[in-house]
Amino acid sequence: MVHQDLLYHSIQAAIAAGDAILEVYHQEHIETEAKADESPLTQADLASNRILMEQLEFTGIPIISEEIKNVAYASRKNWEECWIIDPLDGTKEFINRNGEFTVNIALLTDGKLQLGIIYVPVTGALYFTNSAMTAAYRYDYKKELPEMEELLEKSVPLLPHKSEEVLKIVGSKSHMNEATLAFMENLKKETDREVVIESIGSSLKFCLVASGVGEVYPRFGPTMEWDTAAGQAICEAVGLQVLDADTKVPLQYNKEDLYNPFFIVK
Repeated sequence: MVHQDLLYHSIQAAIAAGDAILEVYHQEHIETEAKADESPLTQADLASNRILMEQLEFTGIPIISEEIKNVAYASRKNWEECWIIDPLDGTKEFINRNGEFTVNIALLTDGKLQLGIIYVPVTGALYFTNSAMTAAYRYDYKKELPEMEELLEKSVPLLPHKSEEVLKIVGSKSHMNEATLAFMENLKKETDREVVIESIGSSLKFCLVASGVGEVYPRFGPTMEWDTAAGQAICEAVGLQVLDADTKVPLQYNKEDLYNPFFIVK
């Protein structure tokens, strides 16, 4: 179990990073450059990463992040715990100014996810697990964050939901592909329910399933550990599974190869 002070500190870090992102978001022009993998990079990614690194290094726990040169596996494999962060998940959504981008923070201890935080800077929606990983919540942040006990009291528990009439599939707004569409078509053939597809960017797809807006999220495209760790923690805290599409085992973290296999949230 994570100490509540550590959970609260990481929530504060996510919000501070979100504030830095918004400073860039509200500029008239957003400058972008391409990384080695041709994915976009902005000053908001870097500003958010700086804040998260500063805030989380304070805990003494090592960090895996999208925006740093990560430690070699020969050293990482011996870590008992680590942060896994995505300072700005959904950079394409950020550039398109649709608001569907997030700050992601997860903590891994002995190979198990111990907390997850997903913060949406534009709306103030804050999704987080409790310290025991037995529940997850949504809180609509405005300008001040209450203390932890009050935060839990004012937050709404996330509850997955299965409708008898409608099967809601959550899909990627920027990364829909033929394999995902084929999976969705197979689901349509296997159910007598009406099938509805909900498309949204970034790690918000995990939040839709965890909160009952969607029922299943298939991802047959490339993702990295920092794209999924916080979302998986939130889903696991409410009793959902994030499974390798082939082996049907939960996604693993701090691997030698930080790429994820294709997966399904259900």
